Amino acid sequence: MTLITLTTDFGSVYPAAMKGVILNISPRTTIVDITHNVPHADIRAGAFALYFVTPYFPKGSVHIAVVDPRVGTARNSIVISAGGHFFVGPDNGLLVPAASRLGYMQIRRITNFCLLGDVSATFHGRDVFARIGAYLSQGMSLEDVGEMTLDYVHLDFGTVEVGHNFISGHIIYIDDFGNVITNIQASDVFNKFHIEEHVRVFGNSIPFLETYGYAGKGELLALIGSHGFLEIAVNESSAAKLLEIKCGDEVKIEKK
Repeated sequence: MTLITLTTDFGSVYPAAMKGVILNISPRTTIVDITHNVPHADIRAGAFALYFVTPYFPKGSVHIAVVDPRVGTARNSIVISAGGHFFVGPDNGLLVPAASRLGYMQIRRITNFCLLGDVSATFHGRDVFARIGAYLSQGMSLEDVGEMTLDYVHLDFGTVEVGHNFISGHIIYIDDFGNVITNIQASDVFNKFHIEEHVRVFGNSIPFLETYGYAGKGELLALIGSHGFLEIAVNESSAAKLLEIKCGDEVKIEKK
């Protein structure tokens, strides 16, 4: 079995064109959509989606990710091999957190243009990344992709500040439930901050709980999500809408 995942900010229509290209090259490939609803041009949110999901796929999987506001410019296109997985996409940091999580990274620039046909300046997802991903799923050697490089765009989820009575970070993802995911990891919360049963967030005193259902319907809570990051949520509603916050906003968790 060959398996390719897709992560984009394309919404509808455009992912189907990528799938058509893949299936023409590799007809028996299983294609899994991670998401096509990454907020437009939000590279860090796309990187988080990829980081969260890819460890659950088997070795040999090819992960094509495209959140590419500089498509068609001088930015490079790359393939990363890490932990038995392949990551294909633009060199803008999008692939790096997920790949580095799986192990040592070998990075190659896509320079073998003989593998490609006509390339649109505005749709490298279809004309570059889908093609290269499909060829890799069919066993193409990494050497055939292009030259190795140590010069690539690095991306992480940002720094977390821990003070005597607070811990602060940033919002890196908002899921379809409106749950607000921060870059504050469980180890920060338990080993450095020593979180209390109630904390103050955006002026609200909220409980720190194990799961959503322990809060009353419509009530705010904080918890460690299944991804291992601190999350702010509302039971059966949207924390993002209630608090009027978005990806990139700073968040400070304070002890009462």
